[in-house]
Amino acid sequence: MRIGFGFDVHQLKEDHPFWLGGIHIPHTKGAFGHSDADALIHAICDALLGAAALGDIGKHFPDTSTEFKNIDSKILLRRVRDLIDSKGWQIGNIDATLCLERPKIAGHIPAMLESLCGVLEIPASDLSIKATTNEKMGYVGREEGVTAYAVALLLKKA
Repeated sequence: MRIGFGFDVHQLKEDHPFWLGGIHIPHTKGAFGHSDADALIHAICDALLGAAALGDIGKHFPDTSTEFKNIDSKILLRRVRDLIDSKGWQIGNIDATLCLERPKIAGHIPAMLESLCGVLEIPASDLSIKATTNEKMGYVGREEGVTAYAVALLLKKA
């Protein structure tokens, strides 16, 4: 078995769509980046890639490539899942934490679980998504950005 850690951060900008955990969340601000800037998916991708010792999301999906401009991050997650599968790994479980002041995330977690578990082809019991604030401190507290952390356990396929 192998463990990987992922981290991602994106700026929040006014009047920009907010994609998080594979779903659109209505809000006055949204995450900004080369892709759809889904920080949760990017952190999960990095955790999975790290556990399999396959580098990071930037190695596989560089932000210098037009192929990935505005791409739906669920496509990237599917590719990562397929890559670890091809290397003989299967997902044991994933634990993720989102850190942002607003909007409140708890009510969106069931939809995130449904979306991400469908892409990863895992049961909801193998994916935990939690959310917290930064107690109004730093860039997260000033609502300038969103941060996501994830750890993943991979098991060698029999």
